This record gives sequence, C-alpha cells and structure tokens, in this order.
Amino acid sequence: YQIIGRKKWSCWTMVLHCVLILSLFSGWAVGYKQGDNVTLYVNKVGPYHNPQETYHYYTLPVCRPEKVHHKSLSLGEVLDGDRMAESLYHIRFRENVEKKILCHLTLSEKQVDELREAIEELYYFEFVLDDIPIWGFVGYIEESGFLPHSHKVALWTHLDFNIEYNGNSVIFANVSVKDIKPVPLEDGAGVAVGGVGVGGGSLTVTHTYSVHWFESTLTHARRAERLRDYSFFPKTLEIHWLSIINSLVLVVLLLGFVIIILMRVLKNDFARYNMEEEGGCDDLDQGDNGWKIIHTDVFRFPPFKSLMCAVLGVGAQFLTLATGIIVMALLGMFNVHRHGAINSAAIVLYALTSCVSGYVSCSFYTQINGQRWVWNIILTSSLFSAPLFLTWSVVNSIHWWSGSTQALPATTVLLLLGAWVLVGFPLTVIGGIVGKNRAGNFQAPCRTRNIARQIPAQPWYKHTVVHMAIGGFLPFSAISVELYYIFATVWGREQYTLYGILLCVFAILLSVGACISVALTYFLLSGEDYRWWWRSVLSTGSTGLFIFVYSVFYYRNRSSMSGLVQSTEFFGYSLLTALVFSLMLGSVSFWASLAFIRYIYRSLKMD
Repeated sequence: YQIIGRKKWSCWTMVLHCVLILSLFSGWAVGYKQGDNVTLYVNKVGPYHNPQETYHYYTLPVCRPEKVHHKSLSLGEVLDGDRMAESLYHIRFRENVEKKILCHLTLSEKQVDELREAIEELYYFEFVLDDIPIWGFVGYIEESGFLPHSHKVALWTHLDFNIEYNGNSVIFANVSVKDIKPVPLEDGAGVAVGGVGVGGGSLTVTHTYSVHWFESTLTHARRAERLRDYSFFPKTLEIHWLSIINSLVLVVLLLGFVIIILMRVLKNDFARYNMEEEGGCDDLDQGDNGWKIIHTDVFRFPPFKSLMCAVLGVGAQFLTLATGIIVMALLGMFNVHRHGAINSAAIVLYALTSCVSGYVSCSFYTQINGQRWVWNIILTSSLFSAPLFLTWSVVNSIHWWSGSTQALPATTVLLLLGAWVLVGFPLTVIGGIVGKNRAGNFQAPCRTRNIARQIPAQPWYKHTVVHMAIGGFLPFSAISVELYYIFATVWGREQYTLYGILLCVFAILLSVGACISVALTYFLLSGEDYRWWWRSVLSTGSTGLFIFVYSVFYYRNRSSMSGLVQSTEFFGYSLLTALVFSLMLGSVSFWASLAFIRYIYRSLKMD
C-alpha cells in the first residue's frame, strides 16, 4: 500500500509540475536583436458596438499577400474568434520606418461600397504583434449640419505604428492616424485622390505605414499593466466600493436575521416542544401544531428524484468550476496577452469536474432509494450539455451563415466533442459509479409514515411563486452592481482584473442564497407544509430568472448592440448563464435547507 500510495503521489506531483511549467512558459518573453523581424499578424474586423460579430481582416478589400499564411492558434484563441494571418507590414526590431508603401489597390465600385458600409458601421480592426493586440478604426465618418446635411465617409490609408521596447523585448504597441488625412469615399467615380487618377467606376489608393520605436522603463513582466491602461476602448472598471458595501450590509442583515431572530424562535420552539410529556408520535399529532407535527412527513422523498439529483450534481459541478476559475485568476494564470485563456480553462475544468456532478448526483440518488442509477447518470451528463449544444448549434449556424470568425471550424468542433465524449462523459460515469458504491444511508432523524399527512391551506405569501420572487431577488440584489461589470467585460470592451473583489462577491452570493433558503424553509415548515425539497431548490434558483431579465435590460439600455448575429448570441448565452446560476444556487440552497432541517429535528426529544 505504501508503494502504491507513493506512486499515486508522484503522479500527482508530476501533473502539478507540468501545470506550473505550462503556466510559467506562457509568460516568457520573446527576445529580439536589433534588426530582427517582428511579425505583425492581421486578425479580425467588426462593428465596434457588436463585440461578438467579427470577420476575418482579409474579407475587406485591403492589402493582402498573394498566399495567406495563417498562424497556428490555441483553443482559447479560436473560441475567441481569432483568425490570425501574416501581413504585408515589414517591421524590424528598433528600426524606424517613414511612410513606406504597403501596396497600391484599385478598388472596384462594389469594393468601395463594401468599405463605405464597413466604415458607416464603425468597423475596427485588430492586429497582433508579439501577443499584443493593436486596435484602430478602418475609416472616418463625419456628420455635420442640419440643412444642408453633410455626410462624409473616408478611408484611413496610412497607419503609424508606435512600439515601446525594453532591452530585447516588446512592451507595448499601438497605431495612430493623427496628422494624416483620410481618403474620401465619394459616391460615383472620376475623383482624383492624392494625385492618383480615378475613373471607370474604380478608385485607386496607396496604403502606406510608418514605424516608430520608443524605449520604455516598464519590464516585460509588467507589460500587462501598460495594455490595461491603454484607452482605445472606454475604461470604466474601478474598485466599486459601493457595490461591496451594499452586498456586505445585505449579508450582515440576513445573517443577523437567520442567526438571531430565527435561532431565538427555534429556542422557544425547542423549549415548548421538549417540555411536553414524552409519548408516541401519534400523541404528538393530536395536541400540537407547527413544524414538529410534520416530523413523520418532512423526510418523505420528493417526486422526480432523478431530476432533482441531477440538478444537485450539476450545480455542485458549476460551484467547483466557478471557484476554480476565480482561484486561477487570483494566482495570475490568465495573462492579459493570452487570447481566450479563460475560455480554454473553463472548457478543461468543465470536462474534469464532470466527475463531481456524477458523484454528487448518483450518491444522493442512491441515498433516497433511487433505482434507475444508469438513467440518473445519463440525465446528469445531459442536463447542461444538451441545452449548451442546442444553443451553440443555433448561434454557430448564424455565425457561419454571416461569415463571422466566431463560427467554429470543423476541427475545433470535433476537438470539443471529443473532449466531452472521451473525458467529460466517462468521468461522469466514473463519478456516478463511485458515488453509488460509497453512498450510505440518508440519515433521517425521524421515521416516515406510509400515509402522507394532509397539508392545510396555505396563505398567499407562502406560495411557491412568492418564495421564488423573494429568494431570487435578494441574491440578485447582492450582485446586481457587480453583474454590470461582468456584462461589460463579456459583452463589451472592458478588461476585468478585480478578481479579489469577484471572489468576495461570489462568497456573498452563496451566503445570501443559503441564508434566505433556510429562512424560507422554516416559514414553510411552520405552516405544516413538508414539501420543502423542490421548494428549496426553486427559491434561490430563481435568481437565474432575475439575471436573464437583467440581461434584457442591459441589452436595451446599457449597450449599443444590434443585428441578428449579435442578438442571437447574446440572448442564447444569457439563457445558459441564467441556467448555470439557477443550478448552482439551487444546489447550495438545498444543502443548506437539508442541514438546517436535520439540525432542528435532531434536537427534539422524540421516539
């Protein structure tokens, strides 16, 4: 046993070392000598207000090589919509260039219309130099006057690259168009542009560029700070103390309510119930009321056992996944310059944590006398993956129809499918088998009678819809301010780096969900209603509905997104986000309610 244990420990040590080496390797600097070629990759273009609607840069009529060579991309970069290809720009380390000709282009009338339409939709481009993104607008648009109205559209044909370096490494790069006049894209032909003749329905333009190098005192290890401070996209993310104080006050009030008020009530209940004469359970039913009278029914197993256990299992999986992502972010494993790093980590963690969902679901399913454990495992594995696949199929089809780079290539689809078939699903099965074999008894402190007790009529404020409204709104109000910053990062142009605050808000969310679930469960049992199983899941699981309603509000009032492509992706993945929160918070609230119920009934003196 000692030898086997040592072998297992050595395997885990090797895996840990590999992870650390890979994480360190991602941050290594690329060293250049003066005159070395620094490759500039063109990546994508798209409307400024639709971040998820992107197209390959070479879909526009721009300067391009005769044969396009694409860069090998990571999974995260592909998921992020990156499609990097080598450009015609020749940039050498620490060598300045002044107005070098890139190419001469003769644009047809159709191509001019394409450029004009792109500029009017505020298309921006993204280049990548040494893993540093470079952004700029394709053209210039000007609206002036009312009567007469002036509408001018012009194309930037000259780019100034400003690159900062320290020693032999690149620190930062951007592009500017100041002091440069754009080329007007007038309707029709026959216009002379910059001394170049235009005629016959075509437009001839000359694209040029300049390169300027500047020495920087910032080290390569801190170059992410320089990118974070860059202001091509609006910067609004700051340490929002109002959100934190609001959430903390809410948590303190809820904890005070649960601990002080609820425990005071329970203390009175315990004193009243335990002072009665000891007798059988039937005697107690005749002269008592409240939550003690339903002790023979409160642990009666609920309907749809398999579905409930699947919800608890997948919720535990997402709880583990979210915690892992936040901890990895706090450890600095997501470099700002590494495109799609969080996407890759989320996919890998989702596959690896599938064993958690299988174990939790099948273990609890066995405890509550479930018999169809194979069906339970299948339901657990498909509870989230099936809606995810359906949503992705619709969104990816629309991206493919529009020619967007967000449409995943066939090789990536096969890779993701293989990850689920070869890793995710087998780990769910393994976790389910282990959970089934290691499942013990349910450990109910009270016996359950064969005949269910009749439930008295309940007032309106104890109905399921009311509890869902209360239990969903309070956790949502604790994260509502933080939710704006998350949406602005995922669906906007922000760079989220406040992971310490995110961890605090995540802990606050779970605490509020558990507290409000315990309180609502107590009110339910006090009305002699023992149907708490699904009620505890739905009470705070309804937070997902509030999050989806907020996403609709954000789309209409806080963003400038529009169009079929962007709208489909936004609402499709917003529904999945709401489902994730519902599963996660529903699982947390159920386990909190179960622990509370076991505690109060274990504290009573009963036969």
